[in-house]
Amino acid sequence: MLGRLLATGEGRRAVVLGLGRFGGGVGVVGFLAERGFSVEVVDDADRASLAASEATVRGSCSSLRLGPGSSDAAAAEIGGAALLVVNPAVKPGHPLWAAAEAAGVPVTTEIGLLVSVLPEGVDVVGITGSAGKSTTSSMAAVVSETGGGTGRVWLGGNLGGSLLSGVAAFADADTFVLELSSFMCFHLDRLGWSPGVAVLTNLSPNHLDWHGGFAAYAAAKRALFAHQQPGDRAVLPAGMETSFVRRGVEVVPVEAPPADLPLLRVPGEHNRLNAAFALAAAEPRTASKKARDARRSAALEALAGFAGLPHRLQAVPVTTGWPAGVRAFDDSKATTPEAAALALQAFEPGVVRVILGGADKGSDLAPLARSAARHAAGVYAIGRTGDAIADAAGGGPAVVRRCGTLAGAVDAIRGDARPGDVVLLSPGCASWDQFPNYEARGAAFATSL
Repeated sequence: MLGRLLATGEGRRAVVLGLGRFGGGVGVVGFLAERGFSVEVVDDADRASLAASEATVRGSCSSLRLGPGSSDAAAAEIGGAALLVVNPAVKPGHPLWAAAEAAGVPVTTEIGLLVSVLPEGVDVVGITGSAGKSTTSSMAAVVSETGGGTGRVWLGGNLGGSLLSGVAAFADADTFVLELSSFMCFHLDRLGWSPGVAVLTNLSPNHLDWHGGFAAYAAAKRALFAHQQPGDRAVLPAGMETSFVRRGVEVVPVEAPPADLPLLRVPGEHNRLNAAFALAAAEPRTASKKARDARRSAALEALAGFAGLPHRLQAVPVTTGWPAGVRAFDDSKATTPEAAALALQAFEPGVVRVILGGADKGSDLAPLARSAARHAAGVYAIGRTGDAIADAAGGGPAVVRRCGTLAGAVDAIRGDARPGDVVLLSPGCASWDQFPNYEARGAAFATSL
């Protein structure tokens, strides 16, 4: 149905709820405008925070309603629209969303638009998980590029931006590697869509404020596998197969990194496990043994050269004045306690001075704080969750400091650091209390060193 609707957009109204700052909303506006829709943009966020996105779309839309309360007026006028496209972070029950459904207006997302216009039969790898999905997706794209096929490998989804701008260049021989958030999985389930290769890296509580509880969050992740067909592939942690996979789907359980995996440039055993998921996801489903062996050799070489992603355990330089041998790593993308715990374990005990804290997403941060207190040389608590983290970390051997701000934490670490220490920003929390996004937080960390 959505595909037919998109083919007949000339002169019809489409409303975009959530312009956002990461490029997804911008991509939606351009995509719909190119198809002849009259595009109306609505976003309740502060207009100043949307300035860059607003400047990009201003010439492509018929109206812009930005700032607090904008969606209330749009809800009263949604009747007669052909389509409502919501930002995946918009919660179900939002007044404009509810008004659209009451008026019979179809509701979808940027990722829903994308899968509706993919060429028939293309290879799609969809990767989700509570931690590691960005790195695993990027690794899977690197591995896919070693396949020697004639098509292009497209990497997108939750990584930011939008693949919708490239629709005209999509071809049947292409491969699409999509990082998919729990929000995206929720919406794709409403479309009845699953990828040919579905990957779950791990599952632990996250985004409970959006989903309303762990059961609903887990159901969203499980939905990625719900519409797979016989012959499709499901890649999951060993032991999860029976609760996720449909009959006839090829099951690839992942338990540990393969023995032939080379030394990686990105640190940590969790990144070696990410590489194992990427290999399983990108392995060709039909090929001779000789071709598979050659492909694996090339894939392993590509993984050995993988340098990692910005703000995901990314090595950043320190200025002069630090003790000899001090290294720093920006892991600002670690917005869950599980991701931060994995980053801590990437380094030997007693050398890490870790910055934890930020905006509260409803996760239990006490286990992370206690683990950090046992493993790290120091715990430097910041942001809205800082006091709770410091309280929970107080019983371990690590130094615990309540720093308030990121700059304050770096200053405190500068005074505590010893030769050979690791300065690690891996907050385990969102950035919204002090920064507009995790990228800005990571950039501030790098410049403060």
